[in-house]
Amino acid sequence: MAHRPPGPDHKTIAHFRKDRGRAIRQVCAQCVTLCRRLGLLNTASVAIDGSKFKAINNRDKNFPRAKVARRRAQIEESVGRYLQQLDTADRHEPTEALAARTTRLKEKIARLEQEMQRLAAVEAQMLASPDQQISLTDPDARSMATSGRGSGVVGYNVQVAVDTKHHLIVAHEVTNDGCDRAQLSVMGKPSWASRAVLEVEKPWRWRNSKRSLTGVTGTVRRS
Repeated sequence: MAHRPPGPDHKTIAHFRKDRGRAIRQVCAQCVTLCRRLGLLNTASVAIDGSKFKAINNRDKNFPRAKVARRRAQIEESVGRYLQQLDTADRHEPTEALAARTTRLKEKIARLEQEMQRLAAVEAQMLASPDQQISLTDPDARSMATSGRGSGVVGYNVQVAVDTKHHLIVAHEVTNDGCDRAQLSVMGKPSWASRAVLEVEKPWRWRNSKRSLTGVTGTVRRS
């Protein structure tokens, strides 16, 4: 027991999904085929909805363009404030306490200058990204708005189509696009969708966007 290898860490399942994505999809396809043979997917009605799943990427390690600009402004403001405090200190008679305070201010400015250099490197990576956003821990994760006001999550948008009679998952798709509108055309293109009624929340939002319905062959109605 002393030589027993340690148990799985928090990244084990994530690495398993990443390394065996094709095999997992094949198993899901075989499961759907089996359910069809058993007559569990004969109903021509599926409900489609999406959920945001948090990635292992901390929000502090996610940098959209606006966040980089805000952070730079904060650093510049802090540097300006510290420089002003140094100017004020220079107008006073030198004392031991004042010298210690001046040293601390210079150290803070030096740390902020290093942070500005790091931010410049992050900005270069961000500008090179097609969507002007990068995540340092999980490169594929993206910042997405959620239903709560002022809230959000760095993660993935998981779209699921569920049979409305037996509540079996017919299809799923994982994307880092936080907008649900663009996903209906993806979920509505497979062969099973042409024979199904696609039930979605607030369908008028989808109908207002022709791009959202491109390729959708089923009938869209409110769930």
